[in-house]
Amino acid sequence: MMLNSKTIGNKIAQARKNSNLSQAELAQQVAISAQAVGKWERGESQPDISTLNRLAEILGVDLNYFSDTFQSTLIETNHSSSISTHAIENGNAPTQPNKSNLSWDMSQGNWADADFSGLKNLEDKFSSSNIKNCKFIGSNLLGLQLKNNNIDSCDFTDSNLSNCQIQSSNLGNNIYKNCSFIGTEFYKNNINACDFTEADFTKTIFKANNFMKNILSNVTWNNTSFVEMQLQDIVFEGTLDSCFFENCAFYGVRFEHATLTNTFFKNNKNLKRIQFIDCKTDRITYAFLKNGKADLTGLTLLE
Repeated sequence: MMLNSKTIGNKIAQARKNSNLSQAELAQQVAISAQAVGKWERGESQPDISTLNRLAEILGVDLNYFSDTFQSTLIETNHSSSISTHAIENGNAPTQPNKSNLSWDMSQGNWADADFSGLKNLEDKFSSSNIKNCKFIGSNLLGLQLKNNNIDSCDFTDSNLSNCQIQSSNLGNNIYKNCSFIGTEFYKNNINACDFTEADFTKTIFKANNFMKNILSNVTWNNTSFVEMQLQDIVFEGTLDSCFFENCAFYGVRFEHATLTNTFFKNNKNLKRIQFIDCKTDRITYAFLKNGKADLTGLTLLE
């Protein structure tokens, strides 16, 4: 079952009732209207990730409770009818969990049309999931290992995906505008029709990926490595400094208004099919391309 507004609404309603709270009482604690809570519970809208964090605190549940893979019982709060006033007065109320340690588990989930903008604290729990039409705008995914995911038509604008390991995943039609991928490793992924406008690929390693029809406007290429890649129907522009292409296959690849410096080409297939349009390069990069039998038309030496 997809995690959608209806699913989240049912879980909010269940946790609220278990905590003996009315919609109005819950709304007051979240600082919203009772009508908004009603819309959540009817599946007409859904809270964003920061509001879900707040709801988890109020209702005494782990944040993962709102996912469709959560099977634990509710953690009781002092709103619960099972905690008597006598027990509280005598100091016997149960210890509340440390909310600062809550994390969001995206693994083995089936998510659609959800807003996870501002997401953080994943703690490597992001594998084997099917995620479609979700928002992760401004999220902190630093240092995660992302494996065996199908991520389609999602928006990661302004997110930090630096020092990640992204493996064996299908990444299609996603938006990664202004994202940081500094030091990230992409391995055996299918990356197709994604928008990487103004992304930073400094020291990023691409190995054994299919990289096709992606938008690469104003991208930072600095010490970026492409190894055993299939590069198809893409355009490189801007400055490529100290980059590395080895054992790659090129199909419909163009360099337009690009400057290539200190960039290494070795044992690549179809290098002669690359098209250069108004590009400049230093002598060492020019020598690598010439040795690989590239068509140097449209490529001039830097002075």
